[in-house]
Amino acid sequence: MSSRTSSPLISWPKPSAVAEHRLQLPLSDKTIGELRAGDYVYLTGPVFAARDAAHQRMVEALARGDRLPVDLRGQVIYYVGPTPAKPGAVIGSAGPTTAARMDAYTIPLLEAGLKGAIGKGGRGMEVREGFVKHRAVYFLAVGGAAALLSKHIVRSDVVAYEELGMEAIRLLEFEEFPAVVCNDIHGGDALETGKAKWRREATKST
Repeated sequence: MSSRTSSPLISWPKPSAVAEHRLQLPLSDKTIGELRAGDYVYLTGPVFAARDAAHQRMVEALARGDRLPVDLRGQVIYYVGPTPAKPGAVIGSAGPTTAARMDAYTIPLLEAGLKGAIGKGGRGMEVREGFVKHRAVYFLAVGGAAALLSKHIVRSDVVAYEELGMEAIRLLEFEEFPAVVCNDIHGGDALETGKAKWRREATKST
């Protein structure tokens, strides 16, 4: 876990029953085991950035038996294709991509050692089960706050598939990047829990 104490640029009121963690990346198995769906987290450390095109390339490489251009063992991927950086900026707007677009590629990457992913929206059943099986976690990033999220990224370097332009794989450095645990290794799903709660409340009001 991170020992940073600086105030995050993005924060939100936290329900008293929800845990909050400041985490140092890469994630240890112990830390992953402590996380529960719905927990608030602030992430600090290295993260790979990749979207559809890079995911497809990596899965194709694995299918051929080739080595990946980056070592995913123990790492986290942020589903993002940032806009070009303005002069003097580290990165452009960097909001999360819809995670379901990466569902077709996620299981092979989990099998290759990936331990976490960050995006927006829910995952398919196979992928949710994959996070449990491979003891990995999926985080939700704040949608509609791309410019603010970019302020929590203090470094950005292209490390693979440079020819893909903004969809190249990048190595980012997070500083107190805000997210919510969506899918944990215990089978918890924050979005499904929220939907079920809403349905119960809707039933009570009718």
